[in-house]
Amino acid sequence: MFVPLRSAFMVMAALTAASVAPAQVNSSAVPIQSAEWTPLPAVPVEQLLQQGVDPLAPEPEAEATENQEDAIDPGATLTETVAKLRGTDPGTRELECLAVGIYFEAKSESLAGQLAVGHVIANRAESGRFPSNYCGVLFQRSQFSFIRGRALPNVPRASRDWQDAVAIAKIVDKELHPSPMGKALFFHATRVSPRWRLTRVGTLGNHVFYR
Repeated sequence: MFVPLRSAFMVMAALTAASVAPAQVNSSAVPIQSAEWTPLPAVPVEQLLQQGVDPLAPEPEAEATENQEDAIDPGATLTETVAKLRGTDPGTRELECLAVGIYFEAKSESLAGQLAVGHVIANRAESGRFPSNYCGVLFQRSQFSFIRGRALPNVPRASRDWQDAVAIAKIVDKELHPSPMGKALFFHATRVSPRWRLTRVGTLGNHVFYR
């Protein structure tokens, strides 16, 4: 069948339009502007070192936190020092052990009572008669009733009692305040009478201390 030339042109135009359709553009649309990006200036490590800046050093805030003890007024009271050092993180495994010992043995005691208990643990570690570190003293067999196995018990870290224990642990470790019970190595609750053949140092709160 013969197709008229005009009809052939119309069919070809339709096929071309279907295969390459132009994108639809909204004349009222606002073109998207690309965000301008300004790179930070790069400072060579050599330049930092020449300026006396250690690129691997901790941020000033972290360094200040680690050196809280250095900012303590030597004449500050125990209460003032505890307020300065109170926190949830002891910072090291050894201080963690010391703080846990203070918490479970003396959290209901006065700050002075907690200090005395903390110093007993420290005194043992220094005595040569017990393990030479806080964790060793804590985990020595049959010495502290709250210890079960080889793991530290959980503590409520958001509690004020725990934060006080952390502060007392730091005070004991740095010897910021002396023990009110001197070089005592033992203590027991006043409600019991173990009849130890030891030198009695004194009583503070609900504990009796010996050396």
